[in-house]
Amino acid sequence: MARPLTFWFEFASPYSYLSAMRIDAVAEAAGVKVTWRPFLLGPIFKAQGWDTSPFSIYPAKGQNMWRDIERRAEKYAVPFKRPDLSRAGAFPQNSVLAARAAIACLSEPWGPEFCRRVFRAAFEKDLDISQPDVIADCVEAAGGVDRIYMHMAYSHTQKVALREHTDHAQRLGIYGAPSFTVDSELFWGDDRLEDALEWALRD
Repeated sequence: MARPLTFWFEFASPYSYLSAMRIDAVAEAAGVKVTWRPFLLGPIFKAQGWDTSPFSIYPAKGQNMWRDIERRAEKYAVPFKRPDLSRAGAFPQNSVLAARAAIACLSEPWGPEFCRRVFRAAFEKDLDISQPDVIADCVEAAGGVDRIYMHMAYSHTQKVALREHTDHAQRLGIYGAPSFTVDSELFWGDDRLEDALEWALRD
C-alpha cells in the first residue's frame, strides 16, 4: 500500500508552481495520497544568514533559474510569465497572506484548486499575491466565499498555524521549495517529485 506524501510549497517559489500544477494528476496516477502544506521560506533563509532568496542574492543563479523555469514549463505545457523584476517586491513575492489563506482553504475539497489559482496569479499573470483582492478572487474562483476565508486568513489561528508549519518544515530539515516528504525521507525540488512518488510506493 502506498504511503502518503506531503507537498511542502511556498507561493513565492516558481518551482513550487510547477509542482503544484501537476502533482495531483501524477500522484493520482501512482495511487499516492498527497497532503498540501504551505510554509514560508523567509525564516528558513534567515536562519542561514540570507535576507532574501539565493536566486536574488546570486544574479547568475537567478538568471539561469528563470530560463530553467521556462524550459520546464514548456516541458509540462504549463503557462508561465516571467515577473516584471523592475517592480518592487516582484520576486520573491510576499506570500504571507496567501499562505495563511491556504491553510484555511485546504480544510475544504477545493483547497488545492485555491492554491493553484494563487500560483497562476503569481506566475501566469504576474499579479501581486500580497494584495487581499487578488487572494479573494482566488478564493471565489476556487469555490469558496471570499469574505469568510479572508476573515480566517487574518485570524490569529491562521497566523499561529503558518508559524507552526514553518517551524515543522525547519525541524524536518527542509531548506527549499518545493519539498516532498514520505515518512522521514526528504526530497527537494520539482525534479524530485517523481522520485518521491516512487519512494512512497516502495514496500
